[in-house]
Amino acid sequence: MVKGLNIQIEEIAAFCQRWKITEFALFGSVLREDFISESDIDVLVTFSPDACWSLLDHVDMQDELKTIFGRKVDLVSRRGIERSRNHIRRKEILESAEVIYAAA
Repeated sequence: MVKGLNIQIEEIAAFCQRWKITEFALFGSVLREDFISESDIDVLVTFSPDACWSLLDHVDMQDELKTIFGRKVDLVSRRGIERSRNHIRRKEILESAEVIYAAA
């Protein structure tokens, strides 16, 4: 799936269910040839409509993902990206994201 990254889908699924995430995708260098051991992992998530998380919850999610992946994680919400005024960044992220978990 992603070269150089050992992803435990069961762990990601459990994380998503716990945090009411309906879609979990990767984007950025993790999907490209320039991904190296020092690279962080860029994660794009879609929350269920009833999810209401605080900034501290967001930090907890990032910390949990750091433990899962064993490296720094940048976590962004699809809703936040879709509302971004930076249309170039928005287009790049949304078009390149690779979904690795989607709720049934």
